[in-house]
Amino acid sequence: MSSVSEYFGCLVFDDRVMKATLPLKVYRSLKKTIDEDERLDSEVADAVADAMKDWAIAHGATHFTHWFQPLTGITAEKHDSFISPAPDGGVIMEFSGKELIKGEPDASSFPSGGLRATFEARGYTAWDPTSYAFIKDRTLCIPTAFCSFGGEALDKKTPLLRSMQALNRQAMRVLRLFGNTDVHCVRTSVGPEQEYFLVDKEMYDRRKDLIFCGRTLFGAKPPKGQELDDHYFGVIKPRVAAFMAELNEELWKLGVLAKTEHNEVAPSQHELAPIYTTTNIATDHNQLTMEIMQKVALRHGLVCLLHEKPFAGVNGSGKHNNWSMATDTGVNLLTPGDTPYENAQFLLFLCAVIQAVDDYQDLLRLSVASAGNDHRLGANEAPPAVVSMFLGDELTAVLNAIEADRPYSGTEKTVMKLGVHVLPKFTRDSTDRNRTSPFAFTGNKFEFRMLGSANSIACTNIMLNAAVAESLRQYADRLEGAVDFETALHDLIREVIRAHKRIIFNGNGYDEDWIREATEVRGLLNLRTTPDALPTILEKKNVDMLTSLKIFTLPEIRSRYEITLENYCKTVLIEAETMVDMARKEILPAVERYARALSDSLLAKTAAVPGLACRYERELISRLSAATDEIDACTAALASSALTVRGTENVTAAARLIRDDLLPRMAELRVVCDEAETVTDESFWPFPTYGKLLFGVK
Repeated sequence: MSSVSEYFGCLVFDDRVMKATLPLKVYRSLKKTIDEDERLDSEVADAVADAMKDWAIAHGATHFTHWFQPLTGITAEKHDSFISPAPDGGVIMEFSGKELIKGEPDASSFPSGGLRATFEARGYTAWDPTSYAFIKDRTLCIPTAFCSFGGEALDKKTPLLRSMQALNRQAMRVLRLFGNTDVHCVRTSVGPEQEYFLVDKEMYDRRKDLIFCGRTLFGAKPPKGQELDDHYFGVIKPRVAAFMAELNEELWKLGVLAKTEHNEVAPSQHELAPIYTTTNIATDHNQLTMEIMQKVALRHGLVCLLHEKPFAGVNGSGKHNNWSMATDTGVNLLTPGDTPYENAQFLLFLCAVIQAVDDYQDLLRLSVASAGNDHRLGANEAPPAVVSMFLGDELTAVLNAIEADRPYSGTEKTVMKLGVHVLPKFTRDSTDRNRTSPFAFTGNKFEFRMLGSANSIACTNIMLNAAVAESLRQYADRLEGAVDFETALHDLIREVIRAHKRIIFNGNGYDEDWIREATEVRGLLNLRTTPDALPTILEKKNVDMLTSLKIFTLPEIRSRYEITLENYCKTVLIEAETMVDMARKEILPAVERYARALSDSLLAKTAAVPGLACRYERELISRLSAATDEIDACTAALASSALTVRGTENVTAAARLIRDDLLPRMAELRVVCDEAETVTDESFWPFPTYGKLLFGVK
């Protein structure tokens, strides 16, 4: 059996393979394209394509595809074989540079949010050479961007690459002011922690809500949930361990740096965490990870649930986005240094993040908005919908000292005029972690905890990169014209701290008192639901920032608003109509059957022994009869509400109807159905209960 080091990345056309298979001149030209955004020469493209084809075929590949990330939230691929007809009637295996660089999928069948008419079909996929090609299911997958005939971005990768480029441009301006001449680029890096549930496939197949919606719409709380905290970091069950072992192997072959795996808090909940890597590659890898999780789970008779809240009453699943900035020389810009120069630089980049999170808290919130994630956020479960930052006591005290222009008491009594006096040296773990904060500093990176488990990480990192780039742009504009750089820097940092300190909160983010303080005293936003959050992307300050940095065009912004809100409406409508279907076809008949069986029993007993009280049967029959009436009424009300929403053409109005009417009716129906489950004989209940789903995998 091969060791991990021998097979790691064996299905990836990475730097090692390129070095070994490409002529030196071609390799250097390609590296220049990757590292310095140089245009790829057509002859180089042909040479790369030929080498890529030979390598792929040697590893069993028969087809190739441009692998892209449309606005559906999942990946897309159209497979073409390498074969071409030969003059002798046979075939030859061909793959050109033109096919490598550009593809032409039908763009009319993908969401465009009004960017194009339905009859306009032409779209283009363009190779992203910064993300390595890989082999999946005997197919060479080439990571690409996806755009329309007119050049509008129809995917998540294109604006992500634009945001990385914008941040690099502005960060380089700032670094040059500090005298950094050896740095050629700044890249953002991400490590997304992926949470998920595993359930038995046989049980999954018996639940329409899981099949159609990815989450349970009904389910009474079992006697035991996560109260004992005995699942978190507990012994991994054999069936789950086997799944994890195969998952690791599959991911390692694809070069995904899967590092940490463990049981999460809720029963049947688990987590996989990678080593962080460049943001666009991390985005590709996370999409791959979610796909392979689901495939491998099926091989083990399991289903991997990526929904943010598949079960009520236990923790939902998130995807913590660990984000940082680093130079090509290996310097993490969010790591405090040992010298005044490094500390000043660190504090300015830290201020850029603080300002970005405060100025664009709405963009960060909407970047994680979805029907599923609404069940985690909005004060229902951590983290709250209010965006705030955790810096820790020591770093906060340093910022307070700078703001007040007084000595920091934690170290030597020195007034901290940046660039002259030594600032305190921070250790990475100078303070405890705060797991309740949506945006927490963890020593050399920020952990953004609001992402839902099913979300692409692209949207969040687009907004985060863009917001930080905007802060850095403002700083560079101001400092480049300063007569006295040191004084201007000192004043700038003080002003930023004073203007944006409201976003810093080191306490318990779950506390209702904090929510009141955040909204009523500090003036922070509390965008509890997707219909509340999404319209903020159309506000002038957000449009101006995103368009001026060339992250999006105005039509692209509007299209994403329409697509995301339309997806929200469709998702909740599917859930509502699934509830109606399950209530009418499964739950009501089951409760009725049980009531009839009780009635038959009552009649038999009173016939055998006249005068028996049979209090249990009579009371339960009455209770069940009342329950069926209530379920029927709630079902009818929900069906009517869903019909109204479906008939509302304006997507904004439809979303508000869902928020204000449909979702409350769904909650009402669930309550009465779950109550009925608690008094119905389990043998009559039509689908597996929470107890079986959560504790059924051994």
